[in-house]
Amino acid sequence: MSISSSAVLVEMNISVWTATKLDREETSKLTTENEATRDAAQVHKNLMAGTTLRKEIADYAAGCRLWHNIHTLPWSDKGPRLLPTSMFLDYKSEANIRRDTFLRTSDQFCGFYPDWLEQQAAGHRNLGKMFNIRDYPHVEEVRNKFDFRLVFSPVPESGDFRLDVPEKDLAEMRSSYDEAFDQRMADAMRSPWEQLHKMLQGMSAKLVEGDAETKKRWHDTFVTNAVDLCALLTHLNVTKDPMLEKARRDLENMMLGMNIDDIKESSLIRSDLKVEVDKMLKTYDW
Repeated sequence: MSISSSAVLVEMNISVWTATKLDREETSKLTTENEATRDAAQVHKNLMAGTTLRKEIADYAAGCRLWHNIHTLPWSDKGPRLLPTSMFLDYKSEANIRRDTFLRTSDQFCGFYPDWLEQQAAGHRNLGKMFNIRDYPHVEEVRNKFDFRLVFSPVPESGDFRLDVPEKDLAEMRSSYDEAFDQRMADAMRSPWEQLHKMLQGMSAKLVEGDAETKKRWHDTFVTNAVDLCALLTHLNVTKDPMLEKARRDLENMMLGMNIDDIKESSLIRSDLKVEVDKMLKTYDW
């Protein structure tokens, strides 16, 4: 199956107002009082000190980026990522929900911002003497600093160069593109292997028996995270790598019927499971 029919490129761009401002006067005071050079330190003001609303939006954006990275494969350094077409509808549906939530909370923040700023200017200043009304942009400028965009595009499998240059140079360009494509594909397929390896290493470390006084905490995620990864790997294996599929099935079979309460209560089950996990770690060329 052609990669162009089994995956698309998707780029998620989320921007959030940072609400920080360099205070040159306080920076100068700090370095002078400490007899330091001018570039030794900087004082950055948190313009939204006293409220967590902006930070909650920033945290939500960070969670969206993490979700995006988990459900896609790396492609370019900081640009589009590879999305299996088998996940396209589910991904787009969830991404739309996340985008709507982000934009709605951003609008709510912008509705809150003018009144909050008016209160700060009236004397209720969380920044104290560092408050300066000129540091704060107009609400419309703030609104433009919040954005959530998704861009989908096809995966180009070969260089389509339509340039008026000698055929030899065109051939070199196409060859260079194909080499870069192959490298990107290899880098992309390392990602699911790395996810699987990291999961197994974490499980192995968790299953090490401690002394009688050491009481470990066991959570449902010990089982559910492994099961969820097995489901995800069926989609991320866009090249249909038989070894990756075998490793996925090994983990899936290993976790079949596993219950967190049984794992928590039975040292024998933990011991047997650790043997299987460590066997997988030794079996594959990570």
